[in-house]
Amino acid sequence: MSTPAPPRSSTVPTPAAAPNGEHRREQLLNAADRVIQREGPGASMNAIAAEAGITKPILYRHFGDRNGLIGALTERHTAGLLAAVRAALSEPLERRDQVEHVIDTYLAAIESRPQVYRLLTHPEPGDPTGAGNALAPALKQIAEEITRAVQLQVDLGADTPLLSETWGRAITGMVLAAGDWWLEQRPCPRARMVQALADLLWGRLAAAAALPPAVLPAAEEADNAPAEEQT
Repeated sequence: MSTPAPPRSSTVPTPAAAPNGEHRREQLLNAADRVIQREGPGASMNAIAAEAGITKPILYRHFGDRNGLIGALTERHTAGLLAAVRAALSEPLERRDQVEHVIDTYLAAIESRPQVYRLLTHPEPGDPTGAGNALAPALKQIAEEITRAVQLQVDLGADTPLLSETWGRAITGMVLAAGDWWLEQRPCPRARMVQALADLLWGRLAAAAALPPAVLPAAEEADNAPAEEQT
């Protein structure tokens, strides 16, 4: 007598789970990045949808319109840039090395995605979205981070409040303008551009004394105190 076949499993294979909303959104932003890198700031929603393998209405469902997509790309790239600059400012380096490190961090970021950078800094003629000004809030925050670093690390005497604020904004504007020109013209390797900018900044910074590492504003000391000490 033949052996009966084992009972067939009642478990029905299920298709792979569809990506959740946040993961899908990241996939679409990755597709937008790729298209903008290839085609430039004028990349169309049609091209981005095709790259992502979806229809344009689905792209609109995730971002609303092109403004919404640009806003999401702005948030992604400015958050990464700010985090990188903050990390560079906190590195325990000699002052000259840190100046070069911060400048190189910014130039490396814009060099890695030049077309995305152009999208966020250069409005197209007649662009109603304001996308070309999208980097402005991040640059303001970078200026504030540099100001704070100068206040905590450099002894400028009675002029510290004025000079730290002035330098924070001037350094940011200088590196932005020079980096923009360098990215467009490529007159020299990135390392040489870093050196040239650091040389320009170095005179007054080299002459100033360093503050002791433990010197912090009273408000910041309170913020950094353990919770049990604050109760």
